[in-house]
Amino acid sequence: MTTVAKNMVDTLVAAGVQRVYGIPGDSLNGFTDALRGSGIDWVHVRHEEAAAFAAGAEAALTGEIAVCVGSCGPGNLHLINGLFDAQRSGVPVLAIAAHIPTSEIGSGYFQETHPQELFRECSVYCEYVASPVQMPRVMQTAMRAAIEQKGVAVVVIPGDVALAEADDDGVAPIRATRPRVIPSDDELATAAGILNDAKRVTILAGAGVEGAHAELLALADTLGAPIVHTLRSKQYVEYDNPFDVGMTGLLGFASGYKAMESCDTLLMLGTDFPYRPFLPEKAKVIQVDIRGERLGRRTPLELGLVGDVRETILGLLPRLSRQSDRSHLDDALAHYAKTRTKLDDLATPRKGSQPLHPQYVAKLIDEIASDDAVFIPDVGSPVIWAARYLKMNGRRKVIGSFIHGSMANALPQAAGAAAAFPGRQVVAMSGDGGVAMLLGELLTFTQNKLPVKVVVFNNSSLNFVELEMKAAGFVTNATDLENPSLAAIAEAAGLKAFRVEKSADLRGALEQAFAYPGPAFVDVVTERQELTIPPSVKLDQAKGFALYALRTLLSGRGDELLDLTRANLRQVF
Repeated sequence: MTTVAKNMVDTLVAAGVQRVYGIPGDSLNGFTDALRGSGIDWVHVRHEEAAAFAAGAEAALTGEIAVCVGSCGPGNLHLINGLFDAQRSGVPVLAIAAHIPTSEIGSGYFQETHPQELFRECSVYCEYVASPVQMPRVMQTAMRAAIEQKGVAVVVIPGDVALAEADDDGVAPIRATRPRVIPSDDELATAAGILNDAKRVTILAGAGVEGAHAELLALADTLGAPIVHTLRSKQYVEYDNPFDVGMTGLLGFASGYKAMESCDTLLMLGTDFPYRPFLPEKAKVIQVDIRGERLGRRTPLELGLVGDVRETILGLLPRLSRQSDRSHLDDALAHYAKTRTKLDDLATPRKGSQPLHPQYVAKLIDEIASDDAVFIPDVGSPVIWAARYLKMNGRRKVIGSFIHGSMANALPQAAGAAAAFPGRQVVAMSGDGGVAMLLGELLTFTQNKLPVKVVVFNNSSLNFVELEMKAAGFVTNATDLENPSLAAIAEAAGLKAFRVEKSADLRGALEQAFAYPGPAFVDVVTERQELTIPPSVKLDQAKGFALYALRTLLSGRGDELLDLTRANLRQVF
């Protein structure tokens, strides 16, 4: 007899799925039993949230659909945070959410929830399977929706339905289509007219420029335009790019901010950049995006175009005149060189046993990591150091929870990256708070033999939250983390572990950890009072910081201000 669960697994095999992330449960028994002998690997995580994050990371790196599962009630509820991240990142993930027995639905039964309602907001498709006759069509429809709409699809199925005899045991291979989407000739002509009349064009390149590196550079050369990149596009834009002037936004560089502020025309390519205060107020704006609903929702547009970035650039180039005045580009590049030097000057070792500057930690990670490493920073200050100090080369990748902004993303996403790419170096740049939140995933690494390298920026605090408090004028409160030796915990979990308390010991520890054939953990004590100054400090931020200083003094914590001054003097002079 072919069960519904067996047909589901056969459908996954036909689609090329190679692994499933999850935790077993009785409502999943039919599905997990059907996996035996299928060729699909079961990646056993320690929390379903990690399963969803791991699947999202695999999908982000491969571009193919990835799968996670959760048992009924609390099991699939745990998926929701990682699924929100995948949905907002625009990556194809299929979640199979088991349900309580069909006969008990609506009775307030043990572990009863209504998953089809709960997952609606974080999915492009969410359907409840009440009968075997709905399958395999629901399964195929869900996978097609996830692939074509680049988002999360959820199939909700009671355990008894999964164990029932399949009404139809057919399978069909599902693969992504590759359409060409390009604006109309009239729209391209209008865009070219605006760009040809402009004197100072700046390009803001987002994640939608993936696969268009050569075309992007040709466009920048023709327009004499500096290229500002977002965090998600760093891996696609930064390398071999003589027009790159860094990032803008809260994590960015002063040079990226200036290149946007000084332009008269901004060309936004494949980006839904959300930080409106960092967009120019007076420039004309042209936005190109494959999803028309994104056009103009951040800033008023002179023109919005729906199209693939690469195809749109190829349509524009023959219509453009080469800009002979390169002064805007030259000024932006000179400012970037100065900004880059300042940032590099901050990445210095400290004497003796002083807590390490996190910039120095990130710099050494960049130097020691392999040429095709996958870097995954935790949301918070590790994202800042990754954005500013990791260097891309066309082979390295940087992924993270850059839109959903979830804490503790690094460990589970690293599990997904390492499972999908055995033999490739995966580096999780974690905060101590992030590691503690999903600490059990260290056991996922050892159980599944995933050689992830974890580097912890351990400042005994929720550091980025403290920075936000200071900028808003609040005395830091409720952000302390009283940590035991995280290295000792990691060692007990089966990882090769190192504790670094001196700058002089960092390089050796990282080299040993990165060369180790299994999972490794480097617990680095970093400076708690390190300031991460954005590229443009607004008046309200300056006022907020002054208010924080005054309140801190009045509350009797002046020693904190002294520590802050000592840690950051080199950023001032």
